[in-house]
Amino acid sequence: MRRRSLIKYSFLFIAGCTASTNTNSNTSLQSSNLPKSLKFAVTDVTGIDDLKRDFGEFSRILEEVLGIKIELFPVDNPTAAAPALLSGNLDIAFAGPSEYLILNSRAKAIPIIGIKRKDYHTIFVVRADSNIKTLAQLKGKTIAMRKVGSTSGHIAPISLLIDAGLDPKTDFKTVMLDNKGGKALKAGEVDAWTISSDRYKGVLESEGLSEKDFQVIFKGSELPSDVFVASHQLASSFIEILRSQMLKNQDKLIQSMVKAQANRKYIGSKMVTANDTDYKLIREVYQKIGQDSFIK
Repeated sequence: MRRRSLIKYSFLFIAGCTASTNTNSNTSLQSSNLPKSLKFAVTDVTGIDDLKRDFGEFSRILEEVLGIKIELFPVDNPTAAAPALLSGNLDIAFAGPSEYLILNSRAKAIPIIGIKRKDYHTIFVVRADSNIKTLAQLKGKTIAMRKVGSTSGHIAPISLLIDAGLDPKTDFKTVMLDNKGGKALKAGEVDAWTISSDRYKGVLESEGLSEKDFQVIFKGSELPSDVFVASHQLASSFIEILRSQMLKNQDKLIQSMVKAQANRKYIGSKMVTANDTDYKLIREVYQKIGQDSFIK
């Protein structure tokens, strides 16, 4: 009988210790001077309605993961997040590689987590019946790009054309058409179209285009990850907690993100620790095209 009682109380003691350990762990997370709320922006999504549509579910899951209220913070353009981060009005932003360089240089933004996209390259597309086979043959031609400052749809393509021996000031004309580049190419309004490889098929589908009408003539090297950055005013200890929790819960966070049509490009992605050195390639591109002052 005594032995049974001893075993019983031993189990109770162990269970009590386990419960105490779990409680202490949760208390540690909750009592680490965590902010009560975080304001979150996406650099290439303007307007609160679009932000809710594309990142509302993600922000809800991030709030659940962190146990901290997430407030959506719409910005007017990709660079508008910089002064908001610098002033402390914005805590976290999600940005492309090019936008990251601006946020880092102008607002001292700290990289937290990168989202490594599957098959993220710049490609150049022409019509299926085109005689253009190389980038050098785009001299004197008109090229549809995505938008000014886009890593895969502007900055990287210009760099690749320079590498092919073309002068961006005199040798070709660019038009910024966002997702309408494919339609313009099919209609003969432009001679080539550049887009990221992971968005290509999705844009064709959304625009009612067929892959058989086009041919890819060039695929660039892999591009750096899109990245979540934090305000330099947040405590470094909290940024580490944020990084750890996002990595730990990445499957749930990515699944919430790709529910939005605009974020389907992140299907198959994974979250990785982000470092400033990851974006050296894009800095070099800005220098190559003579725009390095833009990121200083």
